[in-house]
Amino acid sequence: MQSRFNRELNWPWFLSPLQRRIMPKMDDRVSSRNPLAHSRKSKLREWAETFFGVLMVALFLRATVVEALWIPSPSMAPTLEIGDRLVVEKISYHFHSPQRGDIVVFQPPERLSEYGYNIRYSWVKRVIGLPGERIAVKKGQVLVNGQPLSESYLATPPVYSMPEKEIPSGEVFVMGDNRNNSADSHVWGALPVNNIIGRARICFWPPYRTGFL
Repeated sequence: MQSRFNRELNWPWFLSPLQRRIMPKMDDRVSSRNPLAHSRKSKLREWAETFFGVLMVALFLRATVVEALWIPSPSMAPTLEIGDRLVVEKISYHFHSPQRGDIVVFQPPERLSEYGYNIRYSWVKRVIGLPGERIAVKKGQVLVNGQPLSESYLATPPVYSMPEKEIPSGEVFVMGDNRNNSADSHVWGALPVNNIIGRARICFWPPYRTGFL
């Protein structure tokens, strides 16, 4: 640093003693600034890299592994109430098909928009019927292949009837636990399995409703 200043200032020989007194002080002042500034820049860069890395991991996990979801409607009551927060797991359906009783989160089929339904947000329902099965609703009872389905999670039985339908391949029949206040497969038909985002596993909020689903 001193040699650089020497070249720039070109001190005459008769000022050499003064140079020896001044230049070390200038060098000390300059060198005392640079390490601190470099340290601050290094810390800022480290924080930025850490934040960016955490953000990328969070976005990856949200897209492929787990996601938090809140319940905006009473269609799954009493199992899920308005305001409940859920953990949705997205991995297992890559290895096996949805099973009866699973609570699934899905993207509503586009055809629902033709009937005035909002399809911009994910929906949540329970899987009731599987591909190839025949399903009907008679006298307040869901029938699968002609046999009554035991459903202990219902608060009230359905007050409507539905003629028997066969569930197409690659689709499932989903219904809300609040049978009389749910726009589900008994209204708009079976759900393509490819529309399923994941399975609701845990209710984590509010604290008094936490538990596995």
